[in-house]
Amino acid sequence: MKQPALDAFWMPFTPNRQFKSEPRLVVSAQGLSYRTADGREVMDGTSGLWCVGAGHRHPRIAEAMKRQIDTLDFASNFQVGHPGAFELAERIAALAPPGLDRVFLVNSGSEACDTAMKIALAHARARGEGQRNLFVGRERGFHGVGFGGISVGGMLNNRRVFGSAMLRADHLRPTWDPAWNGTPQAFVRGQPQTGAELADELETRIIALHDASNIAAVIVEPFAGSTGVLVPPVGYLQRLRDICTRHGLLLIFDEVITGFGRLGKMFAAQALGVVPDMILFAKTVSNGAAPLGGVIVSRAVHDTLMQGPAHLSELMHGYTCSGHPLACAAALAMLDVLDEEALPQRVRELSPHFERAVHSLADAPGVVSIRNIGLAAGVELAPNPGAPGERGNATQCAAFDRGLLTRAPGDTLVLAPPFTSTARDVDRMVDLLRAAIQDTHRTHGTPA
Repeated sequence: MKQPALDAFWMPFTPNRQFKSEPRLVVSAQGLSYRTADGREVMDGTSGLWCVGAGHRHPRIAEAMKRQIDTLDFASNFQVGHPGAFELAERIAALAPPGLDRVFLVNSGSEACDTAMKIALAHARARGEGQRNLFVGRERGFHGVGFGGISVGGMLNNRRVFGSAMLRADHLRPTWDPAWNGTPQAFVRGQPQTGAELADELETRIIALHDASNIAAVIVEPFAGSTGVLVPPVGYLQRLRDICTRHGLLLIFDEVITGFGRLGKMFAAQALGVVPDMILFAKTVSNGAAPLGGVIVSRAVHDTLMQGPAHLSELMHGYTCSGHPLACAAALAMLDVLDEEALPQRVRELSPHFERAVHSLADAPGVVSIRNIGLAAGVELAPNPGAPGERGNATQCAAFDRGLLTRAPGDTLVLAPPFTSTARDVDRMVDLLRAAIQDTHRTHGTPA
């Protein structure tokens, strides 16, 4: 296959100059792997981008999309609807935690976050509390790239250039510390047993500083994925829920990464036993086959906004392609696949082996921390002096050359395999990652 010209496309979240000097292009995919133009197989160690839980080109999803494009290619959901959007919302509401049964459809996780923030502001205003316009996020959190999302997000490089345009926000500390209160956590398996008190900062510092009456909502990821898999301590999310309930704050879970099976339940809220007021979703809901996201909203929040003249929109918000017919068809098929192939159960069954496999990398050169939960893990390397992220980037490139797609936020290598993986597949991914770590240690590392 002839390589396309590379100049015109400005790639997202990519060092464009480096990539275009040594491009890494994939031309097809099937199951757990991509294939390059020269015929090399590359195992998908990140489920695309946390999206492809059912494996690439699942026939059930492909067939549903083909049927849809031959029937209804596009219909707006602005005052005219199509059945697919209503059916999808009904099915998602039935899968969500009790009380969360209203669904606003969008096209991405970024749009879902900004939508939830607008709902929170509208909810406060409808209650006569328009002064509630401060949001609370978390350091090292990621909530997409809209101005709302980067305001509550806590990844410095995502915020640095755009600081003057952000909404009012404050941030909790991250949930992970390599030695919290003197307890070593660098190689803890699953959720740390200590550290739940990190949530108390919401009450003792942020509410004490701003007053609860000025806060619209608290938004957190159940675990922080894009920053390298930071896992919440046991009891941390429960404490956040209790504090929010006590002070009348909305609690929003960003489940763009965790929703639809990554932790062995449909939602992390169910896996971790905490019910928020809103859940953001995207990615896995359509198996990555079409852009789709949404916000699952509690009945109480939704009904508060159902006011005013019946001929006027209750929420002046939406996107041209919200609930696109093709995306809804993909998602409805994906929900069938998740159910009929018992993919969340397969995640639960595979997770213990995945945990053992990734923690076997503790003796790999330069590894300083390993964090895991469900089918997600971050393997952190010691940074090169004065060049944070350089070693992670080099190892990501080396892994691709070896036949494994991983991601490197900073100096952490992320593994998040598709739910259809086997124990042997996981072992192969870990072996390839070990080889890549060893490759770059020779040129970038110092003795561990």
